[in-house]
Amino acid sequence: MNLHEYQGKQILNSFGVDIQRGYVAQTPQEAVEVAKKLTDETGTSWYVIKAQVHAGGRGKGGGVKLAKGIEHVEEVAGQIIGMDLVTPQTSAEGKHVHQVLVAEDVYYPGDSEPSEIYMSVLLNRATGKNMIMYSTEGGMDIETVAEKTPHLIFTEEIDPSVGILPFQARRVAFNLGLEGKAFKEMTKFVTALYTAYEKSDSSLFEINPVLKTSDDRIIAVDAKVTLDDNALYRHKDYAEMRDLREENATEVEARAKGLNYVDLDGNVGCMVNGAGLAMATMDLIKQAGGEPANFLDVGGTADAERVESAFKLILKDPKVKAILVNIFGGIVRCDRVAQGIVDAYKNIGEIKVPIIVRLQGTNADIAKELIDNSGLNVHSVIQFQEAADKVQEVLS
Repeated sequence: MNLHEYQGKQILNSFGVDIQRGYVAQTPQEAVEVAKKLTDETGTSWYVIKAQVHAGGRGKGGGVKLAKGIEHVEEVAGQIIGMDLVTPQTSAEGKHVHQVLVAEDVYYPGDSEPSEIYMSVLLNRATGKNMIMYSTEGGMDIETVAEKTPHLIFTEEIDPSVGILPFQARRVAFNLGLEGKAFKEMTKFVTALYTAYEKSDSSLFEINPVLKTSDDRIIAVDAKVTLDDNALYRHKDYAEMRDLREENATEVEARAKGLNYVDLDGNVGCMVNGAGLAMATMDLIKQAGGEPANFLDVGGTADAERVESAFKLILKDPKVKAILVNIFGGIVRCDRVAQGIVDAYKNIGEIKVPIIVRLQGTNADIAKELIDNSGLNVHSVIQFQEAADKVQEVLS
């Protein structure tokens, strides 16, 4: 589950991570009110207005602006709220901005120059350890840094059974070239950041930038946080942070129906039971010259109702030119799935795209008979290769 920047900062701050302070606003007028509140608390007279959408690169699309005085806050917030923000991480249509974060200006003058640092915490799946990735080149796309100056990216692997050790936090600060107060502040920041990642059951913390201020404070100026959905039962307050407006509407509907669905950009809809078989089916479609339009796992309890719901979800995608149903009947009975296909076909009405059905396992013979005798425009196959050939045929 992705969070907005202001929500991620709330979690960080609850674990002792120093953050750029700010308040969220839904309207330009509310932005002025929270800016006044921010001035009373921090003394800031300039304000950073940030679009709150689930996408990076907001500044490049005009979603981050500076208001140089309270008199400019309403105007700047009005430019951002309501816009369709297009960034390198959105579609061409962009994301509609419903709210902004009004944050304090932290690039104030002082005894030293402020500097920006990139830092993230995530799981290194190759080693089974958590990893802090960091670089002195903050504020830039980390992909660009990795491509052009890979020697400026450092990693610190942490055994999750032990946690971060003091020498590891100090090594991060040392590699970043910090000293004095900034060195001490960074060791505290890194330790608190890792604790926040671990205790919140997150799958990603990305802060770009972490700022060393002109008076050597270390603060999180941004926060991209992804929570592990499977752990949300332990964090009811985090689950309430979910913003459904930012999520794919079809995926939200699928989740409500208990289906595992991920929207993709292809032309062949998939309906499969089991994640492993789903991945293999997507490979099959690619090899046949098509592109999977979705990942859809109906699970081991697929009945007629779930199958019908799955069909309706797939058919919401106008790019779908064919549907491949690939079911292995271990727990689930193939004849129940077949009946679901027949019922869905009748209840939905005319389905204009060809449907290829491969049912193997428990009661597969009965299922094939049901499909063949239904009188519907459904292609029944037995072997994987037959399914691939049929996909290729209907797409050509």
